[in-house]
Amino acid sequence: MAISFYKYQGTGNDFVMVDNRKLAFPASDESFIKRLCDRRIGIGADGLILLQDHADYDFEMVYFNADGRLGSMCGNGARCTVRFARALGVIEDVACFLAADGEHQASVERDLIQLKMNEVKGVEQIGEDYFLNTGSPHYIRFVDDVENLDVYEEGRAIRYNDRFKAEGTNVNFVQRLSDSEVFVRTYERGVEDETLSCGTGVTAAALVAGMLGMQSPIKVKTLGGNLEVAFEQVDEGFKSIYLIGPAKQVFTGSVSL
Repeated sequence: MAISFYKYQGTGNDFVMVDNRKLAFPASDESFIKRLCDRRIGIGADGLILLQDHADYDFEMVYFNADGRLGSMCGNGARCTVRFARALGVIEDVACFLAADGEHQASVERDLIQLKMNEVKGVEQIGEDYFLNTGSPHYIRFVDDVENLDVYEEGRAIRYNDRFKAEGTNVNFVQRLSDSEVFVRTYERGVEDETLSCGTGVTAAALVAGMLGMQSPIKVKTLGGNLEVAFEQVDEGFKSIYLIGPAKQVFTGSVSL
């Protein structure tokens, strides 16, 4: 039996997308999902996403990390899923869907997908660094020269330190480029390497930058392209958070089970 798949990317964060409305995909087979995401023996992706029917929403997004395990919220993956849903005719220009961290709304505006993220309550300061959850856990460290940083080694050291090694965390290194723009590079748990972009990480970095004085919206440069994060800061955290950027289909294919 063969299953059709679609490859999508959002600022270089790439995903294998499967229309699983008939529930034919073997979602419990971690080794199969891991193989599909492998860049040498599979399709190659930072993660795999199933689009499924849901009685109360336009669709449900089920996200798996590249290691084959169920993942938490993925911002770039969600934007790609919205684009995928539109291509399938599941939605038109607006969507209300279910993800790992609950309900999300999104809109399609030409090349851009505007995704509403959940509210963030509380940012923990750890020395000069920060920790918060934007649907996935994120560690934020500001640096002077992010372009020449060894993100793999430094990110891995934080991800596997005594505090985070059990559950894991994503690690973001952030450089302020101007009063309105930051440059973010991310080590992602589940991928266990740097990715070209991370939507929840970009969001986390922008929120901390806002907490430190930058004004919304904040432009974010990543290795895979440019995003924008808009938000409102309130006493207990942040609300009306939007992750805005492109999401595109790369190619389609089929794979045997």
